[in-house]
Amino acid sequence: MAVTEPYIKEFNIYLFEIMTKTVRFRTLQKNNFQTMEELKGKFLAIDDNEDILFALKLLLKPYVDKITTLSSPDRVIDLLKVESYDVILLDMNFTKDASSGQEGFDWLEKILEHDPKAVVIFITAYGDSEKAVRAIKAGATDFILKPWQNEKLLATLSSALKLRQSKVETETLRDNQEVMSQISDEPFQDFIGNSPEMEEVFTTIRKVAKTDANILILGENGTGKELVARAIYRNSPRSNKNFVSVDLGSIAETLFESELFGHVKGAFTDAKKDKPGRFEVASSGSLFLDEIGNLSLPLQAKLLTAIERREVTRVGANKPTSVDVRLICATNNDVYDMVDKEEFRQDLLYRINTVEIHIPPLRERTGDISLLANHFAKIYSKKYKKKNSKISPQAHKKLNAYSWPGNVRELQHAIERAVIMSENSVLDVDDFILSQQRKAQGEFEFENYNLDEIERKIINKVLKQHQGNITKAAKELGLTRTSLYRRLEKHEI
Repeated sequence: MAVTEPYIKEFNIYLFEIMTKTVRFRTLQKNNFQTMEELKGKFLAIDDNEDILFALKLLLKPYVDKITTLSSPDRVIDLLKVESYDVILLDMNFTKDASSGQEGFDWLEKILEHDPKAVVIFITAYGDSEKAVRAIKAGATDFILKPWQNEKLLATLSSALKLRQSKVETETLRDNQEVMSQISDEPFQDFIGNSPEMEEVFTTIRKVAKTDANILILGENGTGKELVARAIYRNSPRSNKNFVSVDLGSIAETLFESELFGHVKGAFTDAKKDKPGRFEVASSGSLFLDEIGNLSLPLQAKLLTAIERREVTRVGANKPTSVDVRLICATNNDVYDMVDKEEFRQDLLYRINTVEIHIPPLRERTGDISLLANHFAKIYSKKYKKKNSKISPQAHKKLNAYSWPGNVRELQHAIERAVIMSENSVLDVDDFILSQQRKAQGEFEFENYNLDEIERKIINKVLKQHQGNITKAAKELGLTRTSLYRRLEKHEI
């Protein structure tokens, strides 16, 4: 800021007064001015007069979390790429001229282009109403004249800090709503059962739901692991916050960080704007990571880092974002066997399994089969406007005798198909065509019981079904991609 001699003399007197009255001023602030907590935040001051920067630092240091100063605006954008500031104090005049303020307007434009929600307050020795109006129209939050009054400056900064917090909260809410609309909850049926096995599960859910403990849900495909996760969430103190579900088995490795940690605009070709990841969207709520056993070791390491540090860094960003999530994970894999085979990190397992919940397969809780069948029949007869919500005793007997390798999900699909296809008012035995009654296409007999040979044939068959897609084949076989690659090498497939 180029200034004249009278102004320098006036400001030096003002600076001296600040320095000699600092102790008294702080005492008065504690007793009479309620800004001590309101100013908690990070502030950036930009001015080419070192005395002004010193005065600001002296005044603000007791009241703010951090005060950073720059004697030139040339580095401000680089600084904003690695650090966020709640309020920026920007001088209007630097090297080009003494009083027009154009440089300040130019830098204001650059700052707002980098961060549209930035809160910038102009400070200048040359102010008038016309310039103040122009500053507000250009996007500045306020306009302060030098030399300033301490109380007025603190009050202005307090208001600016509240504005910044409001802007951040509004943008976070908008971003989260946008992402939540993309990952909104899929329709699901109530998690029900009255067998002793399920009563044990319900008891565990009631105990752990009230805590913030990380949960690992184990069970076969189709047993209802996500329903358990939702039941925990609904009964937790975080039930009024977001529940975000992520199927890790369906996310390509190249998209893992973008999906979970988010990205900034321009981080890659399709990154048209900033986007929060699932961790950020779930912050203050619950994050459900399904099929966690399918993660490769490198991705496990990245996930572990985020969990341990309780922060994520968006792809393309340099600064981390703090997150607070209640973590619920699930897998149908034998994670302990995977740890033994060094396919799953033991330290990650310890992080996610503070409490384990084992979901029994449907064949081990046969007392729930009729209950579930009647439940699904009512739902689908209503959905398809049919009048066949009843199931005959003979049909119930058939359903109870079946082993249900696909668990509750298979039962649900069997009931839905029967409701759609049946012309009867009551669902009967012939309305249920179960998988063991059909001869599967491509079925083959084993010539011997050599386990290696059987494994080789099964892998070949599944690969053929999925046209060589390793990810899909591994998922159907209940293996990780790494495990499947090892078996392919072993059998020279």
